[in-house]
Amino acid sequence: MTTGELHTTEDDSALPESLRATLPGHYYTDPGIFRVEQATIFESSWFCAVLSADVAEPGRFETVQIGRESVLVTRSRRGEVKAYLNVCRHRGARLCTEEKGQVRRSFQCPYHAWTYSFDGDLVAAPNLNTMDDVDRTEYGLHRVHVREWLGYVWLCLAEEPPSFDETVIGDVTDRLGTPDAIVGYQVENLKLGRRISYDVKANWKQIVENFMECYHCATIHPELTEVLPEFADGLAAQYFVGHGAEFGDDVEGFTVDGSAGLAKLPGVHEEQDRRYYAITVRPQVFINLVPDHVVFHRMFPLAPDRTLVRCDWLYLPEVVDSGADIDRSVELFHRVNQQDFEACERCQLAMDSRSYASGGVLVPSEHHIAEFHDWVRERTG
Repeated sequence: MTTGELHTTEDDSALPESLRATLPGHYYTDPGIFRVEQATIFESSWFCAVLSADVAEPGRFETVQIGRESVLVTRSRRGEVKAYLNVCRHRGARLCTEEKGQVRRSFQCPYHAWTYSFDGDLVAAPNLNTMDDVDRTEYGLHRVHVREWLGYVWLCLAEEPPSFDETVIGDVTDRLGTPDAIVGYQVENLKLGRRISYDVKANWKQIVENFMECYHCATIHPELTEVLPEFADGLAAQYFVGHGAEFGDDVEGFTVDGSAGLAKLPGVHEEQDRRYYAITVRPQVFINLVPDHVVFHRMFPLAPDRTLVRCDWLYLPEVVDSGADIDRSVELFHRVNQQDFEACERCQLAMDSRSYASGGVLVPSEHHIAEFHDWVRERTG
């Protein structure tokens, strides 16, 4: 084979033992594949949609895009989280066009004034009293399965949702070795200290793959490898079950300059102190655990080459309420995010190149990404 000759890498049997094949380039650009992923992954899996505290009161709502659907998330007068397809049952108008807001009594369609309770039932419409044969529950909003966990609202659009324990909690267990390892961080009791949204011009899988490996860390993450020196060796924390990357000897906290952070979360065990744990919850959540705070990423895939990433920094309520300085801890992962997303965008530019038509390769420290690729293939057929 001459230098630069195009070759096929999709078949591992044709590769050296050290390498594994990636997905072909069109998996990251093809609108048809993205539509299949929307239907068979995002609309069929548990999807982390909203921070529970953002819909803390009855009538407070957020709208989120999950696959091809806009979903309305709110809270009932009994304090229960509810979610509905954001579509009026009359003529299909979008019920709520705002990203978030508060309504006092009900949701009303601005087209023909069909009105729905927080429980999704049809409660009023022009001349509805003359239509005795219309069942107000039957013509209520289409409901979406809801689960609250780790202080977030998780939704599933499937008629029969997969087991939450086997999928979402299963991913955490597979990474940490036990579901109890995350309990001490008491994520559901933490408070939002900072939120930054990133509009990334890259396919969602680029972002997942980047988060799963650290082969790139020595190249593009100088601040992170100062705090976590073992990352400079190229093996990500996720490569080993139950492993947390240890802070450097002269590092006091998970901050941009390694200076002291904040008070340790009270439930963090001694063996978890001064360590960083990264968890991928398929298909669209990254959880980052450090002794004094938690960084929580939610991805919203919007197009084959565009992904919105919302990143939350969560702290003890007393830290946030006191106005404590969290800038140095936020800045560390903000820089990591910027560096990672720039790299993902750089890769996205080449996905339609003939050079990448058959894909690329994974080195040994990235071999675990092949399991993610198999997971995608299995669900998309």
